[in-house]
Amino acid sequence: MTSTAVANGLVVQLQGLSKNFGAVKAVDDASFDIHAGEIFGILGPNGSGKTTTIRMLCGLLLPTAGNASVAGFDVAKEPEQVKLHIGYMSQAFGLYKDLTVEENLRFYGGLYGVRGAAGATRIQQQLEELDLGARATQMAGTLSGGWKQRLALACATTHRPTLLFLDEPTAGVDPAARQQFWDHIGRLSAEGTTILLTTHYMDEAERCERLVFLSGGRLIAQGSPAAITAQFGQPTLEAVFIELQRAVEAAA
Repeated sequence: MTSTAVANGLVVQLQGLSKNFGAVKAVDDASFDIHAGEIFGILGPNGSGKTTTIRMLCGLLLPTAGNASVAGFDVAKEPEQVKLHIGYMSQAFGLYKDLTVEENLRFYGGLYGVRGAAGATRIQQQLEELDLGARATQMAGTLSGGWKQRLALACATTHRPTLLFLDEPTAGVDPAARQQFWDHIGRLSAEGTTILLTTHYMDEAERCERLVFLSGGRLIAQGSPAAITAQFGQPTLEAVFIELQRAVEAAA
């Protein structure tokens, strides 16, 4: 399922996007674009505005000011259309533990209209691509963390979303499973799926083609990993992140 409304290869566009909760500015005048097929990161310390930004982009939270579009649809005026064109997964993705792997895929596919013969074909494709075929009849609740992660990714992409949100997707997963997960993400990106990532693992952030850093609700840097480290005069993104975290703690 893809949108024909995406103009100029831009899947996400933000212009002056802001969200206030009373006197608190959770997101303050954020502007950036994300290109089709790009792996893009939103990074920042806790309380920096990452989750609020994502919730607005998912059509779950109305902006206070500014505007944003996802897959060519206005997040404030067309939130239901936005939801049809996105996938979302995190460490706490809502798998049904008492359903099998295949039943979970069928359920989430059905929510997006992936049913019938076409749905069966798509589910089989997902089982094969994510090496889940041998576990198709296994209860999701009995899977290890790495296999649950694969199933979550399959459920989030069964409807072939234009944009896939990955919110801390590999937290608590062992290094080997993380590498396998990123192999799948690289394939999705190569096939044209746009990836929007938040993570606390800076080696994962380094995989992003471009990033934005948020701090205190404000966008303080954007660009490639190399450009951002150069801007802050730091050798790595991890050093940038530590510097921002210290600044937040000092201001608290």
